Amino acid sequence: MLFNSFHFVYFFLAITAFYYLLSYKYRWVLLLIGSYYFYMNWKPVYALLILFSTFTTYLAALGIQSSERATRRKLYLYLSVLINFSILFVFKYFNFINQSVYEGLTALHIRWPVPDLNLLLPVGISFYTFQAVGYSVDVYRGEIKAEKHFGIYALFVSFFPQLVAGPIERAKNLLPQFRSKVIFDVGNISSGMQKALWGFFIKLVIADRAAIYVDAIYNHVEFHTSLSFVLATFIFAIQIYCDFAGYSLIAIGCAEILGFSLMTNFRRPYFAPTITDFWRRWHISLSTWFKDYVYIPLGGNRKGSARTYFNLFLTFVISGLWHGANWTFVVWGALHGFYQVVEKFFKTNIPSKRPVLRFIYYMIAMGLVMIAWVFFRANSISDASTIFGSFLQPKTSVFLDKTTLFYLFIGIFILIGVEAIQEFSPGYCRPGNNSFLSGLLRIYAFPY
Repeated sequence: MLFNSFHFVYFFLAITAFYYLLSYKYRWVLLLIGSYYFYMNWKPVYALLILFSTFTTYLAALGIQSSERATRRKLYLYLSVLINFSILFVFKYFNFINQSVYEGLTALHIRWPVPDLNLLLPVGISFYTFQAVGYSVDVYRGEIKAEKHFGIYALFVSFFPQLVAGPIERAKNLLPQFRSKVIFDVGNISSGMQKALWGFFIKLVIADRAAIYVDAIYNHVEFHTSLSFVLATFIFAIQIYCDFAGYSLIAIGCAEILGFSLMTNFRRPYFAPTITDFWRRWHISLSTWFKDYVYIPLGGNRKGSARTYFNLFLTFVISGLWHGANWTFVVWGALHGFYQVVEKFFKTNIPSKRPVLRFIYYMIAMGLVMIAWVFFRANSISDASTIFGSFLQPKTSVFLDKTTLFYLFIGIFILIGVEAIQEFSPGYCRPGNNSFLSGLLRIYAFPY
């Protein structure tokens, strides 16, 4: 079931109505049934994967908490991580690794007889796997107590607003909320609807329309010029942001309508003056997950500068691979890791009182982000090479219907305007400000 479908709208209205009619003691049952129904609308049998991931991490956490021996606690944790990441590997990465090995050995004239697996990638598997594994680690670290109520924990793993596209929630934030007594609050309903409507706007009006142009250029790189690629890459930067942020806002808004608070996932990343700041604003739930569960366990910045740079770079390479099973994503992650290492090495510090220099830093950072987006969107490394090579030679070009671009840029103009107000004049966007501009943009401009 997709957020941008009438099926979801009817489903969510029914869930909300029954949710507030039920006693708060039994609402978790409704949400759990609704969450599994939501997921099973895509491919029912794959709901067994969520159930299995839920069951293994649930038992592992109980084992960790009840064990006094450190070796046994580690064993439970390692089993939880190994089992769940093995499932993720089989469905998402096996064919990628297998194909890479095949191509490498073929180049050496060595036969590789292992066939690819004919498996459909389960929707949201990366998100709920990370959320469940993070819970196991938190219990191991003693940051939270293991949840004994299996139904409540199952709801934490499968909660439908953030199941498919995040945010990747932390157990210490979301689990206690399922036991809270939520009352019908008009303020929550209004605020949640505004966030969800803005999410629908940037997803449907901007992201989906942008995809038409971007796909036409990036799927036929041999027919286009450097100017086409510059425009398509800029539009893709908007598209990918509106896709991710749109889905996150819909999730956050729907959860708020039901009385739950999910973490902020995007905070105007294209206003960031450095790459480091960009990652403080972009996909925050994911970047903090990698920081807490990959970067810090690798040693973080505790083992000298050289090790810090290596840990930072490796974390971003892994992050790139998380986004997709393709070498283009690995290069994208490696580029961002390299950018951050360079900034850390030179101790980049943006002068707040020198706007011209700050603007130069900003333009450099955004230029580097755009270069990396080429690899993220390109269908292959070869296509990315063709795109960068197009700057050295003229080609014919094919342009789309100008009407499509016209309406797209109207949506982009609204997006930039709203986010510029949020970034530089946040007072205009807060409830209680009765200015005309605040009233006009109130439905769009709540900080997120």
